Amino acid sequence: MSSPSTSTGSTKLDAIKQNVIAASPEKLSGLALYSRFALAGAVCCSVTHGGLTPVDVVKTRIQLDPVTYNRGMIGGFRQVIQNEGAGALLTGVGPTFAGYFLQGAFKFGGYEFFKQQWINQLGYETAANNRTAVYLASSATAEFFADIALCPLEATRIRLVSEPTFANGLIGGFGKILRTEGAGAFYSGFGPILFKQVPYTMAKFVVYEKVAEAVWRRLDKKTASDGMQTAVNLGSGLMAGFAAAIISQPADTMLSKINKTKGLPGQSTTSRLVQIAKELGLRGSFGGIGARLFMVGTLTAGQFAIYGDIKKALGAVGGVDIAA
Repeated sequence: MSSPSTSTGSTKLDAIKQNVIAASPEKLSGLALYSRFALAGAVCCSVTHGGLTPVDVVKTRIQLDPVTYNRGMIGGFRQVIQNEGAGALLTGVGPTFAGYFLQGAFKFGGYEFFKQQWINQLGYETAANNRTAVYLASSATAEFFADIALCPLEATRIRLVSEPTFANGLIGGFGKILRTEGAGAFYSGFGPILFKQVPYTMAKFVVYEKVAEAVWRRLDKKTASDGMQTAVNLGSGLMAGFAAAIISQPADTMLSKINKTKGLPGQSTTSRLVQIAKELGLRGSFGGIGARLFMVGTLTAGQFAIYGDIKKALGAVGGVDIAA
């Protein structure tokens, strides 16, 4: 028979355990988890891309008209403001925000989803030993579906930026393309956008994961403050953005060109891409790289920082980490 003091001690211990369990965050799974990943991705991509619309406007102008816009990023800003007013720097902000909201949901939510599927198929140990391949496959698959959602809005954005008098905003531009050129026009740049975005996203996630992994080998992630975790996300995202920008720059230039101009009657998208590539050459394909490095580095750093913070705020803590 236990003594009263022993009984009292057990009762207190049980109460402490119950309080710890109650205070522990609930591990989410399934739709409840992946919908939060998708929402966090949608917000981080739409906010960062939308906020950097002025840089994207200047970058696109440099790509499409390098003769006129030949003074670099700062000079490009001055030229646009001088010729069209400061409001021109927000051209295409509507389709940018809407397009990247959808794309971010599919990209980040899909990446987490497909990563989990690979872990399920391979087993945790095999997936961890081959995690670079898992990162590459998961990000490529997620980006394919994200681009299906993004392409019509990206085509509208580029048309508005390249032809300022084409239409008044997202609804007008989207409707005019649909009415005058048909739904197929929205996907005339689907090949280039895949060629641009899939390598971009693969580089983005792999470099981010690898840099963050290297940092957390030296620091204790479990005891790191929220500020430290955000700083690691920012730094890792910045490195990832630089790598992704360089890898995807030629395709980004071709995408701007193919959405600006119509092809000849009967000309296929492939033949148009070959023609544009020949006209650009290696040097031309990297037009606007300075503006894009600044833009992509900044927005990617911001994306991973915002994504990590929103995930924590939403309680999306059930994802699988396969870093060593």
